[in-house]
Amino acid sequence: MDKEQFIKRQSKAPIYDALQTFRQMRVVPFDVPGHKHGKGNPELTEFLGQQCMSIDVNSMKPLDNLCHPISVIRQAEELMAEAFGAAHAFLMVGGTTSSVQSMVLSTCKRGDKIILPRNVHRSVINALVLCGAIPIYVNPEVDVRLGISLGMKREQVQKAINEHPDAVAVLVNNPTYYGICSDIKAIVKMAHDAGMYCLADEAHGTHFYFGENMPTSAMAAGADMAAVSMHKSGGSLTQSSVLLIGKNVSEGHVRQIINLTQTTSGSYLLMSSLDISRRNLALRGKEVFNKVINMANYAREEINAIGGYYAFGKELVNGDSIFDFDPTKLSVHTREIGLAGIEVYDLLRDEYDIQIEFGDLGNILAYLSIGDRFQELERLVSALAEIRRRFHKDPRGLMSQEYIDPEVVISPQEAFYADKESLPLRESVGRVCSEFVMCYPPGIPILSPGERITPAILDYIEYAKAKGCSMTGPEDPEILNINVLK
Repeated sequence: MDKEQFIKRQSKAPIYDALQTFRQMRVVPFDVPGHKHGKGNPELTEFLGQQCMSIDVNSMKPLDNLCHPISVIRQAEELMAEAFGAAHAFLMVGGTTSSVQSMVLSTCKRGDKIILPRNVHRSVINALVLCGAIPIYVNPEVDVRLGISLGMKREQVQKAINEHPDAVAVLVNNPTYYGICSDIKAIVKMAHDAGMYCLADEAHGTHFYFGENMPTSAMAAGADMAAVSMHKSGGSLTQSSVLLIGKNVSEGHVRQIINLTQTTSGSYLLMSSLDISRRNLALRGKEVFNKVINMANYAREEINAIGGYYAFGKELVNGDSIFDFDPTKLSVHTREIGLAGIEVYDLLRDEYDIQIEFGDLGNILAYLSIGDRFQELERLVSALAEIRRRFHKDPRGLMSQEYIDPEVVISPQEAFYADKESLPLRESVGRVCSEFVMCYPPGIPILSPGERITPAILDYIEYAKAKGCSMTGPEDPEILNINVLK
C-alpha cells in the first residue's frame, strides 16, 4: 500500500461516523443505559455534556458488538491493525490491564512456564494468578546511582530459555516506566528459535509506532502480541487500550480469551476515542511526536542546568540492559538534593499545582505526550528550581534501592488461593506472602503472592510508607499487617 492509499484509508473513523449517524436519527431508546441519552440524569448530563451522553449507548445492529464485531467495530479494528503494523488489533475497554491479561491467558495455562522480568506491572502477575502459569523471572540489573531496575540482558534471557526449554512464552517490557528498553528484536528471535511466543507490555510505547527516531516497536520486532495503552501517550480516553497480534497468533482464539473477562457492554465513548485517536496518530503522529521529543530534550537540558537533579536520557544506553531509551520520557533523579522522588511529587502538587505521573524513592516521572506545551514545561522547570532552593536537604540516609530480587517459593496462583493468616509486618519475616504490596504508580509489586518476606523488603515498605508513597495491594488498608501462608 502506497502512502496516498494509506492516508486515504486512515482518514476514516468508522465508529465515530456510525455514532454521528445514530445521533442524527433521533432514535427513541427503550434499551439500556437507563439515563436515556442523558434525560434521566440531568446533573450528570450537565457535568459531562449532552453530546457525550447522547453517544453513551448500548450495542445494537447499526453500531456493531465488541464481543463479536462484524461491521463498524470490525472495520475500526482493521484500520487499527494497519496503523500499528499488526495482523489484527482488538479494541479494549478494560484498560491495558485487560490487554495484558488477555495476552498472557491466550498463551499460558495452568502449570506452563513464562519467562519475564520481575519489574512487571501487577497486571502480569494478576494474569498468572488467574491462569496458574509459573513465572521464571529474569531479575534485572539495577542502576546503582539511580536505583532503578533496567531491561533484560540478552544473555540472561538466553540462559533462562536454555534452563527452561519447556517455557511457552517470553514477556518483555517495551519500555519500562522509566523509558528503558531491552533488545526486543533479539529477544523475539531467541523466543521464536526456542518455539516460544514473545509478548510485549507496551503500556508506555504507543508512540514507538508513530514517531521517528524511536526505539523498535514490538510489532516491528516480530513479537507475537503487544498490549498498548493508547490512552497514555496516544490521546484516547482513560481506560481505552489496544491488543495487537502477529500473524502466528489465532485471532479467533484471542477473541474468545478476551470475552472471558471483558465487559459485554463495551463503552462507545472509549471505542470512539480509540478510533479517532488512531486516525490522528496515523495522519499526524510523526509531526506530533517529533515535537514531544524536542520538548523532552529541552526539559532535560534545563533541569540538568539547575544542579542537583539528573534528568537522564540516551546517554545511559549501553547496548544490552539499556539497549535503547524512550526519548519522550522525562525521568528525573532527585535524591542528590536530599529529597525522595515522592517528596518532590508532593511538593509539585501541593505548592505549585503541578501534577506529575509519579514519584518513587529516588525519581520522578513527568509524562510528556501529544497534549503538552512548552510553556507548561517552563513552569515545571521553574518549580523544580525553586524546590531545590527552598527544600533541599542533606541526601545522606536516603534509601537508594528501588528493586529487591525476590525469592519465589510457590506459584502466584497457589499462594493467592492458599489458606492464610494475617500477621503484623515485622512478625512476617521468613513467611511466604499471599498478596500484593506495591507503590502505585508505577504498580510494580514489591511483594507478590508466593514470594518470601525478608527484612530488606520490610525496610523498603516501611520507608516508602514514611516518605508518602501510595501503597496498595494488601487487605489491610493501613498496611500494618500482611497476609501470609499458614
